[in-house]
Amino acid sequence: MIALALVAVVVYLLDQVTKFFIVSNLSEGEQVKAIGQLLQFHFVKNSGAAFSIASGSTWIFSIAASAVTIFIIGFARRIRSVAWAVLFGMLLGGTTGNLTDRLFREPGFGVGHVIDFIQVQGFPAIFNIADSFIVASMGLFILLSVRGIGLDGRRTSERHAAARGDVPTETERPISSTDNK
Repeated sequence: MIALALVAVVVYLLDQVTKFFIVSNLSEGEQVKAIGQLLQFHFVKNSGAAFSIASGSTWIFSIAASAVTIFIIGFARRIRSVAWAVLFGMLLGGTTGNLTDRLFREPGFGVGHVIDFIQVQGFPAIFNIADSFIVASMGLFILLSVRGIGLDGRRTSERHAAARGDVPTETERPISSTDNK
């Protein structure tokens, strides 16, 4: 789906451009106030997962990120909902952003450290754009799941009605791009 690919590319580019900016302008460990004490840029290298979880297990996260990337690319054809496409685009862009660091940054291939730099007052971890989109995609996953919206964009009740042979009314039917033609 085009929406998934577009979101993934935008997230990936935002992540990599901001990391390039940080690495080019700050020394490791350096902090710069962006919005007073509320938001600071603090350049650190992270060998763990999102928000520095499980530091030192980089190779495990490289394998996991590769698996997630392959899964999403293979799974993308089944997605018919723009909301789900956005969700998987955010997840794919964030995952590949951090995977790029793990594959191509020091100390070596597959065990490279992820560049983290966003520090929010009162939040215990330093993170990056990719981490933010990975977490946001999980929030959207919860929202869509709680609302019962499937990969096809229909609610669970609509899918059950279709399985029974009931025809949804015009107000129950999801709006798709083909409705405007």
